[in-house]
Amino acid sequence: MPFTPTFTITPRLARDLMRIEAAKQAVQDLPITPSVLATLRETARLFSTHYSTMIEGNRLTQEQVSQVIAEKQHFPGRARDEKEVLGYYAALEKLEQLAAAGSAVTETHIQTLHALVMAEGRKKVKPTPYRAGQNVIRDSRSRGIVYLPPEAKDVPLLMQEMVAWVTNTERQAFPCPLRAGIAHYQFATIHPYYDGNGRTARLLTTLILHLGGDDLKGLYSLEEYYARNLGAYYAALTLGPSHNYYEGRAKADITKWVEYFCAGMVESFESVQRRAGEAATSGAQDRSPALRRLDPRQRKALALFTESTTITSRDVASLFGISERAARNLLATWVGNGFLVITDPAKKSRKYGVASEFRAIV
Repeated sequence: MPFTPTFTITPRLARDLMRIEAAKQAVQDLPITPSVLATLRETARLFSTHYSTMIEGNRLTQEQVSQVIAEKQHFPGRARDEKEVLGYYAALEKLEQLAAAGSAVTETHIQTLHALVMAEGRKKVKPTPYRAGQNVIRDSRSRGIVYLPPEAKDVPLLMQEMVAWVTNTERQAFPCPLRAGIAHYQFATIHPYYDGNGRTARLLTTLILHLGGDDLKGLYSLEEYYARNLGAYYAALTLGPSHNYYEGRAKADITKWVEYFCAGMVESFESVQRRAGEAATSGAQDRSPALRRLDPRQRKALALFTESTTITSRDVASLFGISERAARNLLATWVGNGFLVITDPAKKSRKYGVASEFRAIV
Protein backbone atom coordinates (compact mmCIF):
# COMPACT_ATOMS: atom_id res chain seq x y z
CA MET A 1 0.00 0.00 0.00
CA PRO A 2 1.22 3.61 -0.61
CA PHE A 3 3.43 5.30 1.95
CA THR A 4 1.27 7.17 4.47
CA PRO A 5 3.15 8.59 7.48
CA THR A 6 1.50 8.71 10.89
CA PHE A 7 2.00 11.92 12.90
CA THR A 8 0.07 14.61 14.74
CA ILE A 9 0.21 18.39 14.35
CA THR A 10 0.78 19.21 18.01
CA PRO A 11 0.56 22.79 19.40
CA ARG A 12 4.37 22.85 19.59
CA LEU A 13 4.67 21.80 15.96
CA ALA A 14 2.13 24.39 14.83
CA ARG A 15 4.06 27.14 16.65
CA ASP A 16 7.35 26.03 15.12
CA LEU A 17 5.90 26.05 11.60
CA MET A 18 4.82 29.66 12.14
CA ARG A 19 8.27 30.61 13.48
CA ILE A 20 9.94 29.01 10.45
CA GLU A 21 7.76 31.02 8.09
CA ALA A 22 8.38 34.25 10.01
CA ALA A 23 12.16 33.80 9.93
CA LYS A 24 12.09 32.91 6.24
CA GLN A 25 10.13 36.05 5.39
CA ALA A 26 12.42 38.25 7.47
CA VAL A 27 15.54 36.98 5.68
CA GLN A 28 13.92 37.26 2.24
CA ASP A 29 13.15 40.92 2.92
CA LEU A 30 16.79 41.80 3.67
CA PRO A 31 18.41 43.26 0.52
CA ILE A 32 21.90 41.87 1.12
CA THR A 33 24.51 42.63 -1.53
CA PRO A 34 25.52 39.70 -3.78
CA SER A 35 29.14 39.64 -2.60
CA VAL A 36 28.12 39.35 1.06
CA LEU A 37 25.40 36.84 0.19
CA ALA A 38 27.93 34.70 -1.69
CA THR A 39 30.26 34.74 1.32
CA LEU A 40 27.50 33.76 3.75
CA ARG A 41 26.29 31.03 1.40
CA GLU A 42 29.76 29.54 1.05
CA THR A 43 30.16 29.54 4.82
CA ALA A 44 26.88 27.61 5.12
CA ARG A 45 28.09 25.04 2.54
CA LEU A 46 31.31 24.50 4.46
CA PHE A 47 29.43 24.17 7.75
CA SER A 48 27.03 21.64 6.21
CA THR A 49 29.93 19.64 4.80
CA HIS A 50 31.84 19.65 8.08
CA TYR A 51 28.94 18.70 10.34
CA SER A 52 27.30 16.14 8.05
CA THR A 53 30.57 14.23 7.60
CA MET A 54 31.45 14.67 11.28
CA ILE A 55 28.23 12.84 12.19
CA GLU A 56 29.61 9.86 10.26
CA GLY A 57 32.96 9.99 12.08
CA ASN A 58 35.00 12.35 9.91
CA ARG A 59 37.94 13.72 11.93
CA LEU A 60 38.71 16.94 10.05
CA THR A 61 38.10 20.22 11.87
CA GLN A 62 35.99 23.02 10.38
CA GLU A 63 39.16 24.89 9.41
CA GLN A 64 40.68 21.79 7.80
CA VAL A 65 37.48 21.16 5.81
CA SER A 66 37.72 24.70 4.43
CA GLN A 67 41.38 24.18 3.54
CA VAL A 68 40.69 20.88 1.77
CA ILE A 69 37.88 22.36 -0.33
CA ALA A 70 39.21 25.84 -1.04
CA GLU A 71 42.97 25.24 -1.08
CA LYS A 72 43.23 21.51 -1.92
CA GLN A 73 45.37 20.97 1.16
CA HIS A 74 46.20 17.49 2.43
CA PHE A 75 46.57 16.27 6.01
CA PRO A 76 48.66 13.19 6.93
CA GLY A 77 46.54 10.17 7.78
CA ARG A 78 43.31 11.92 6.75
CA ALA A 79 43.03 10.90 3.08
CA ARG A 80 39.70 9.16 3.56
CA ASP A 81 38.30 12.11 5.52
CA GLU A 82 39.41 14.49 2.79
CA LYS A 83 37.63 12.43 0.13
CA GLU A 84 34.46 12.36 2.22
CA VAL A 85 34.26 16.15 2.51
CA LEU A 86 35.02 16.62 -1.20
CA GLY A 87 32.24 14.18 -2.04
CA TYR A 88 29.70 15.89 0.20
CA TYR A 89 30.62 19.35 -1.07
CA ALA A 90 30.24 18.18 -4.69
CA ALA A 91 26.80 16.76 -3.82
CA LEU A 92 25.79 20.11 -2.28
CA GLU A 93 26.77 21.89 -5.50
CA LYS A 94 24.70 19.43 -7.53
CA LEU A 95 21.79 19.87 -5.13
CA GLU A 96 21.81 23.62 -5.74
CA GLN A 97 21.75 23.05 -9.51
CA LEU A 98 18.78 20.69 -9.19
CA ALA A 99 16.96 23.19 -6.98
CA ALA A 100 17.67 26.03 -9.41
CA ALA A 101 16.22 23.98 -12.26
CA GLY A 102 13.01 23.67 -10.24
CA SER A 103 12.09 20.11 -11.23
CA ALA A 104 10.38 17.70 -8.84
CA VAL A 105 12.40 15.24 -6.76
CA THR A 106 13.08 11.97 -8.60
CA GLU A 107 14.78 8.72 -7.69
CA THR A 108 17.50 9.58 -10.20
CA HIS A 109 18.20 12.82 -8.32
CA ILE A 110 18.57 10.90 -5.08
CA GLN A 111 20.78 8.24 -6.67
CA THR A 112 22.96 10.94 -8.22
CA LEU A 113 23.41 12.72 -4.90
CA HIS A 114 24.39 9.41 -3.31
CA ALA A 115 26.85 8.73 -6.12
CA LEU A 116 28.53 12.09 -5.53
CA VAL A 117 28.67 11.48 -1.77
CA MET A 118 30.54 8.25 -2.43
CA ALA A 119 32.61 9.51 -5.39
CA GLU A 120 35.40 11.10 -3.33
CA GLY A 121 35.18 14.45 -5.09
CA ARG A 122 34.70 13.29 -8.68
CA LYS A 123 32.12 15.46 -10.45
CA LYS A 124 31.04 12.99 -13.15
CA VAL A 125 29.14 10.03 -11.73
CA LYS A 126 26.40 7.60 -12.64
CA PRO A 127 23.34 7.25 -10.35
CA THR A 128 24.01 4.41 -7.93
CA PRO A 129 21.58 1.46 -7.79
CA TYR A 130 20.08 0.45 -4.47
CA ARG A 131 21.66 -2.26 -2.33
CA ALA A 132 21.33 -5.86 -3.48
CA GLY A 133 21.47 -7.44 -0.01
CA GLN A 134 20.64 -6.86 3.64
CA ASN A 135 22.39 -4.15 5.64
CA VAL A 136 22.28 -4.81 9.38
CA ILE A 137 23.04 -1.79 11.59
CA ARG A 138 24.96 -2.84 14.72
CA ASP A 139 26.18 -1.07 17.86
CA SER A 140 29.90 -0.43 17.35
CA ARG A 141 30.73 -1.63 20.87
CA SER A 142 28.31 -4.42 21.77
CA ARG A 143 27.73 -5.55 18.12
CA GLY A 144 24.06 -5.92 18.98
CA ILE A 145 21.53 -5.15 16.26
CA VAL A 146 20.42 -1.51 16.35
CA TYR A 147 18.28 -1.60 13.23
CA LEU A 148 17.29 -4.20 10.67
CA PRO A 149 16.15 -2.37 7.49
CA PRO A 150 13.74 -3.78 4.93
CA GLU A 151 14.98 -6.55 2.65
CA ALA A 152 16.67 -5.53 -0.59
CA LYS A 153 13.81 -6.86 -2.71
CA ASP A 154 11.43 -4.35 -1.09
CA VAL A 155 13.69 -1.30 -1.39
CA PRO A 156 12.82 -0.23 -4.98
CA LEU A 157 9.07 -0.12 -4.31
CA LEU A 158 9.54 1.64 -0.96
CA MET A 159 11.71 4.30 -2.59
CA GLN A 160 9.21 4.71 -5.41
CA GLU A 161 6.39 5.19 -2.90
CA MET A 162 8.42 7.69 -0.84
CA VAL A 163 9.23 9.85 -3.88
CA ALA A 164 5.60 9.67 -5.05
CA TRP A 165 4.48 10.87 -1.60
CA VAL A 166 6.95 13.79 -1.69
CA THR A 167 5.82 14.96 -5.14
CA ASN A 168 2.11 14.43 -4.41
CA THR A 169 2.21 16.40 -1.17
CA GLU A 170 4.10 19.17 -2.96
CA ARG A 171 1.22 19.51 -5.40
CA GLN A 172 -1.18 19.55 -2.45
CA ALA A 173 0.72 22.47 -0.85
CA PHE A 174 1.60 20.27 2.14
CA PRO A 175 3.95 22.38 4.34
CA CYS A 176 7.48 22.03 3.03
CA PRO A 177 9.16 21.54 6.45
CA LEU A 178 6.90 18.56 7.11
CA ARG A 179 7.60 17.07 3.68
CA ALA A 180 11.35 17.43 4.15
CA GLY A 181 11.39 16.04 7.67
CA ILE A 182 9.22 13.04 6.84
CA ALA A 183 11.28 12.27 3.71
CA HIS A 184 14.44 12.36 5.85
CA TYR A 185 12.93 9.88 8.29
CA GLN A 186 11.59 7.56 5.61
CA PHE A 187 14.84 7.51 3.64
CA ALA A 188 16.80 6.62 6.77
CA THR A 189 14.20 3.95 7.56
CA ILE A 190 14.42 2.35 4.12
CA HIS A 191 18.24 2.56 4.27
CA PRO A 192 18.54 1.90 0.51
CA TYR A 193 22.36 1.72 0.43
CA TYR A 194 25.10 -0.13 2.26
CA ASP A 195 26.84 3.17 3.09
CA GLY A 196 26.15 6.89 2.74
CA ASN A 197 22.51 6.73 3.86
CA GLY A 198 22.76 9.42 6.54
CA ARG A 199 24.55 11.92 4.33
CA THR A 200 22.15 11.29 1.44
CA ALA A 201 19.12 11.65 3.74
CA ARG A 202 20.38 15.06 4.87
CA LEU A 203 21.02 16.14 1.28
CA LEU A 204 17.53 15.00 0.25
CA THR A 205 16.11 17.08 3.10
CA THR A 206 17.90 20.18 1.86
CA LEU A 207 16.87 19.56 -1.76
CA ILE A 208 13.19 19.35 -0.80
CA LEU A 209 13.46 22.53 1.28
CA HIS A 210 15.14 24.41 -1.56
CA LEU A 211 12.60 23.23 -4.13
CA GLY A 212 9.77 24.19 -1.78
CA GLY A 213 11.01 27.75 -1.36
CA ASP A 214 12.46 27.19 2.12
CA ASP A 215 16.04 27.65 0.94
CA LEU A 216 16.60 30.81 3.04
CA LYS A 217 19.04 32.04 0.36
CA GLY A 218 21.14 28.92 1.03
CA LEU A 219 22.43 30.34 4.32
CA TYR A 220 21.51 27.66 6.87
CA SER A 221 23.01 24.36 8.01
CA LEU A 222 20.65 21.87 9.63
CA GLU A 223 23.58 19.48 9.93
CA GLU A 224 25.05 21.62 12.71
CA TYR A 225 21.85 21.16 14.73
CA TYR A 226 22.10 17.38 14.46
CA ALA A 227 25.83 17.21 15.14
CA ARG A 228 25.71 19.25 18.35
CA ASN A 229 23.64 16.52 20.03
CA LEU A 230 23.95 13.26 18.14
CA GLY A 231 22.19 11.36 20.90
CA ALA A 232 19.03 13.41 20.41
CA TYR A 233 19.30 13.04 16.61
CA TYR A 234 19.47 9.25 16.70
CA ALA A 235 16.89 8.99 19.50
CA ALA A 236 14.42 11.02 17.43
CA LEU A 237 14.98 8.71 14.46
CA THR A 238 14.60 5.55 16.54
CA LEU A 239 10.86 5.01 16.73
CA GLY A 240 8.53 2.05 16.93
CA PRO A 241 8.33 -1.02 19.21
CA SER A 242 11.09 -3.00 17.46
CA HIS A 243 14.41 -2.54 15.70
CA ASN A 244 13.03 -4.69 12.86
CA TYR A 245 11.48 -2.73 9.97
CA TYR A 246 8.70 -5.29 9.56
CA GLU A 247 7.80 -5.44 13.26
CA GLY A 248 6.65 -1.91 13.94
CA ARG A 249 9.16 0.53 12.51
CA ALA A 250 7.35 0.78 9.17
CA LYS A 251 4.10 2.01 10.76
CA ALA A 252 5.49 3.92 13.74
CA ASP A 253 3.98 7.25 14.83
CA ILE A 254 6.73 9.73 13.87
CA THR A 255 5.38 12.82 15.67
CA LYS A 256 8.47 12.85 17.92
CA TRP A 257 10.79 12.99 14.90
CA VAL A 258 8.76 15.66 13.08
CA GLU A 259 8.78 17.86 16.21
CA TYR A 260 12.54 17.38 16.56
CA PHE A 261 13.13 18.20 12.90
CA CYS A 262 11.02 21.36 12.87
CA ALA A 263 12.61 22.56 16.13
CA GLY A 264 15.95 22.28 14.34
CA MET A 265 14.64 24.33 11.43
CA VAL A 266 13.47 27.02 13.87
CA GLU A 267 16.88 27.14 15.52
CA SER A 268 18.74 27.22 12.19
CA PHE A 269 16.45 29.74 10.50
CA GLU A 270 16.37 32.14 13.43
CA SER A 271 20.16 31.94 13.68
CA VAL A 272 20.41 32.92 9.99
CA GLN A 273 17.94 35.74 10.61
CA ARG A 274 20.20 37.15 13.35
CA ARG A 275 23.41 36.79 11.33
CA ALA A 276 21.90 38.25 8.17
CA GLY A 277 20.50 41.15 10.17
CA GLU A 278 23.93 41.81 11.66
CA ALA A 279 25.47 41.79 8.18
CA ALA A 280 22.87 44.30 7.06
CA THR A 281 23.33 46.73 9.96
CA SER A 282 27.13 46.55 9.76
CA GLY A 283 27.09 48.16 6.34
CA ALA A 284 26.89 45.05 4.19
CA GLN A 285 23.34 45.89 3.22
CA ASP A 286 22.54 47.95 0.16
CA ARG A 287 19.26 49.75 0.75
CA SER A 288 18.98 51.06 -2.79
CA PRO A 289 15.59 50.66 -4.48
CA ALA A 290 17.41 48.99 -7.39
CA LEU A 291 18.22 45.85 -5.43
CA ARG A 292 14.69 45.59 -4.12
CA ARG A 293 13.34 45.63 -7.69
CA LEU A 294 15.23 42.48 -8.70
CA ASP A 295 13.57 39.09 -8.53
CA PRO A 296 15.28 36.17 -6.71
CA ARG A 297 16.91 34.76 -9.85
CA GLN A 298 18.31 38.13 -10.85
CA ARG A 299 19.73 38.63 -7.35
CA LYS A 300 21.35 35.22 -7.56
CA ALA A 301 22.78 35.97 -11.01
CA LEU A 302 24.39 39.14 -9.66
CA ALA A 303 26.81 36.93 -7.76
CA LEU A 304 28.37 35.95 -11.10
CA PHE A 305 29.50 39.55 -11.55
CA THR A 306 31.53 39.47 -8.35
CA GLU A 307 34.07 37.34 -10.23
CA SER A 308 33.84 38.81 -13.74
CA THR A 309 32.49 41.92 -15.43
CA THR A 310 30.76 39.82 -18.11
CA ILE A 311 28.88 36.52 -18.17
CA THR A 312 27.78 34.04 -20.84
CA SER A 313 24.83 31.71 -21.31
CA ARG A 314 27.06 28.87 -20.12
CA ASP A 315 27.62 30.65 -16.79
CA VAL A 316 23.89 31.11 -16.28
CA ALA A 317 23.11 27.53 -17.34
CA SER A 318 25.60 26.23 -14.77
CA LEU A 319 24.32 28.52 -12.01
CA PHE A 320 20.67 27.52 -12.42
CA GLY A 321 21.08 23.94 -13.66
CA ILE A 322 19.28 24.64 -16.96
CA SER A 323 20.11 24.11 -20.63
CA GLU A 324 22.11 26.74 -22.51
CA ARG A 325 19.11 27.36 -24.73
CA ALA A 326 16.96 28.13 -21.69
CA ALA A 327 19.77 30.31 -20.34
CA ARG A 328 19.92 32.30 -23.60
CA ASN A 329 16.16 32.88 -23.42
CA LEU A 330 16.47 34.05 -19.82
CA LEU A 331 19.33 36.39 -20.71
CA ALA A 332 17.30 37.85 -23.59
CA THR A 333 14.46 38.55 -21.15
CA TRP A 334 16.85 40.28 -18.77
CA VAL A 335 18.25 42.42 -21.56
CA GLY A 336 14.70 43.33 -22.53
CA ASN A 337 13.75 44.46 -19.03
CA GLY A 338 16.93 46.48 -18.52
CA PHE A 339 18.72 44.25 -16.03
CA LEU A 340 21.55 43.29 -18.41
CA VAL A 341 23.23 44.75 -21.49
CA ILE A 342 24.98 42.94 -24.34
CA THR A 343 28.71 43.72 -24.29
CA ASP A 344 29.78 41.36 -27.07
CA PRO A 345 27.10 40.55 -29.69
CA ALA A 346 28.96 37.60 -31.25
CA LYS A 347 26.38 34.88 -31.78
CA LYS A 348 28.48 31.97 -30.52
CA SER A 349 30.19 33.74 -27.64
CA ARG A 350 27.76 36.49 -26.70
CA LYS A 351 28.64 38.23 -23.45
CA TYR A 352 26.50 40.21 -21.07
CA GLY A 353 27.19 42.85 -18.48
CA VAL A 354 25.01 44.22 -15.71
CA ALA A 355 23.24 47.48 -16.50
CA SER A 356 24.83 50.60 -15.03
CA GLU A 357 21.86 51.08 -12.72
CA PHE A 358 22.76 47.85 -10.88
CA ARG A 359 26.56 48.03 -11.12
CA ALA A 360 26.98 49.68 -7.73
CA ILE A 361 25.16 46.78 -6.05
CA VAL A 362 27.82 44.32 -7.17
